[in-house]
Amino acid sequence: MRKLFLILISISVVCGCGRFSSSDPSVNITEDEREARIAIDFSRDSNYIVNYLKLYYPELKAEQVEAWEATNALEHRYIDGQKRYFRNAGRNLFRIDKEARQVYEQVEGVKVDQLHLFLDGYNKEVIKAVREQKKSLVLPVTMTIKYTLTVKPDVVPDSTVLRAWMPYPREDQNSVKDIRLISTSEPEYKISSDKYVHKSIYMEKIAVAGQPTVFSYELSFKGYNEWYDFNPEDIEPYDTNSRLYKEYTAERATHVIFSDRIKKITDSIVGTETNPYIKVKKIYRWIADNYPWASAREYSTIENIPEYVLDNNHGDCGQVGLLLITMARYAGIPARWQSGWMLHPNSVNLHDWLEVYYEGVGWVPTDQSFGRGRYNVKDNDDEYHFYTKGLDAYRWIVNSDYSGEFSPAKKFIRSETVDFQRGEVEWEGGNLYFDKWSGWISDIQYKYEDK
Repeated sequence: MRKLFLILISISVVCGCGRFSSSDPSVNITEDEREARIAIDFSRDSNYIVNYLKLYYPELKAEQVEAWEATNALEHRYIDGQKRYFRNAGRNLFRIDKEARQVYEQVEGVKVDQLHLFLDGYNKEVIKAVREQKKSLVLPVTMTIKYTLTVKPDVVPDSTVLRAWMPYPREDQNSVKDIRLISTSEPEYKISSDKYVHKSIYMEKIAVAGQPTVFSYELSFKGYNEWYDFNPEDIEPYDTNSRLYKEYTAERATHVIFSDRIKKITDSIVGTETNPYIKVKKIYRWIADNYPWASAREYSTIENIPEYVLDNNHGDCGQVGLLLITMARYAGIPARWQSGWMLHPNSVNLHDWLEVYYEGVGWVPTDQSFGRGRYNVKDNDDEYHFYTKGLDAYRWIVNSDYSGEFSPAKKFIRSETVDFQRGEVEWEGGNLYFDKWSGWISDIQYKYEDK
């Protein structure tokens, strides 16, 4: 095992700093593989969908189903000549279509988002602390987590070496301090450098017939609330000749593309505004008001994610985040991807957001998805638009961009070609897709400080 690790480490050095490359075989998915993944996502047939919808529309007519399909509110496609629906298409309908949502609420009742209620009060205290302490990093929370990745039994031959990459906290972030690895399931492991946009801990293990293969580790880190108390007029003019400005206002295939539609919509939102922050806030508000959250297809099956949001009138956190990145860049404002996990008490999940660069302020974390569903703070702009100026402390930051390389490098196509949150697994015969394994936080503990 140690000899193998030395070989892999030497390979990772040759690979360089891990900047994204269109020649990287791990992200260049073939059409056959894409279609196979789409078939997994679109697993529902017409009978399943109709029976589900009749729970809320007992007199459901075929014409109504066709109308929802025509607007893409009921996501479907034909696979091998048969109509198939996205696995969460039924529930998503009641998130996307306003009239259907009202019908759903008549049956299920109106449910208040407890996370947003919690954050409305929590973020108020963050702003207060930032202003009292006159600094942008306040009220740290130490989080101890256990991450477990489990490969199903017998998905590879007995005695086969499984290679696993699991998410790990980045050390190059202002809001993350005191990372401490407590334990690992395997005695040998490799933690990638922050030069790679996907931060990972890598392990290997030999599969045993009839048994799951389990990788795990426990760690702790201190996360700070990061919020910048600036006014629009504090922002200085950009140096448009700088490397930073050119890189982060540029297009990047396949998701950050300035299509005619992107240009037209962005121009209509921004109008004659010239201040970068006000531009971003206008775009942010427009996306939040027009594109509700809905359960998402695997990103590797979508050729252009921002265009998918515009076509389908909904988006999850990463999808609307990429839309904001694309529109901001077109509007001349540097923006880049950031993602990992949200670790709020009772609301732990995969999550994506972004960073926007304002000259004179720096890179400012921005969460487009958290701009939706705010309850009690609309009369206070800083609280209502809290997530245009920073983030709460409950973040596990893993990725500083998307579709990058790994260390050690993957040999085969990735399961997630854009993001990296659950992990990646492969063996000598190829990649193992998400239907062959699971990765999740199995335990989390919190310790709070008041400064």
